[in-house]
Amino acid sequence: MNSIEFASPYFLFGLIIIPLLIVWYIFSCNKQQAYLRFSDTGFFDKLPKSWKSYLRHIVFILEITALSLFITALARPQSSSKNQKINIEGIDIVLAMDISSSMLAADLKPDRLEASKAVASDFVVGRPGDRMGLVVFSGETFTQVPLTTDHSMMLNMLKDMKCGMLEDGTAIGDGLASAINRLKDSEAISKVVILLTDGDNNAGSIDPTTAAEMAKLYGIRVYTIGAGTRGTAPYPVQTPFGGVKYQQVPVNINEELLQQIADETGGKYFRAETKEKLQQIYDEIDKMERSKIEVNEFKRLHEEFYPLVFWGLLALLLSLILRHTIFKSITD
Repeated sequence: MNSIEFASPYFLFGLIIIPLLIVWYIFSCNKQQAYLRFSDTGFFDKLPKSWKSYLRHIVFILEITALSLFITALARPQSSSKNQKINIEGIDIVLAMDISSSMLAADLKPDRLEASKAVASDFVVGRPGDRMGLVVFSGETFTQVPLTTDHSMMLNMLKDMKCGMLEDGTAIGDGLASAINRLKDSEAISKVVILLTDGDNNAGSIDPTTAAEMAKLYGIRVYTIGAGTRGTAPYPVQTPFGGVKYQQVPVNINEELLQQIADETGGKYFRAETKEKLQQIYDEIDKMERSKIEVNEFKRLHEEFYPLVFWGLLALLLSLILRHTIFKSITD
């Protein structure tokens, strides 16, 4: 039950008469005082006052209460209960993320992997109505999270994702194929893969262009992201003394391949040279892939004037009984 509404609210203006009747009653009571001339009124001061003189106004209070209840009942107060049926043209999204050792390069702060995890987590939080999945790949591939609406689990898995979980390498074709496998039987209106990598396909058994053709066959759009600066990037290297130093290594992102995959599937290719640029890319994908939500609201009204009429009649009946019995001599 959400609120009280009035079907005929203009009747509530009738309540204005209540304070006017109260003022009239006060003046009427003053005019009805009996006056007798006595040389000394001290005798009357000593007489005890009857309980009727104290309670004589109860008849008027009951009548005013009854009138107020009847006027409010005429306005027909109604309570409403609402039901909402939400139809979502759902979007199923699988994040396919590269966790090869090269993702430890620090051109995206603090490094490519941590920057990618943080931005992807924000993306997941911003889409509570969609099913999400997570596929990780390096030299081999693994489904971390199948399609689910449990975004808490998705966020936890993103947080725990790290380099070294799988054999090293970059199997872009296998990673994309695993993501497609999670989406191919989906009945969602829109099916999307966001594939992020920082290298070229150098491992796995499935050619990336073949995987792209599979995605197109199943109506899956693939947005590809190349993560890394152009030229060289600082990469952590273990020293003989157990420390870590950074040395510049070449950045080899196969942009032509990623562009081809995106074009084949109706997606788009992006290059993220900084964490801020990566955030902008996810924001752009977020805008392009938005669910349409239709809300059908069902509203049921319940008449609430019956109790008002009942209590109004009861107050009126009680006032009539009192007026013609206990307070007859006073009110007549």
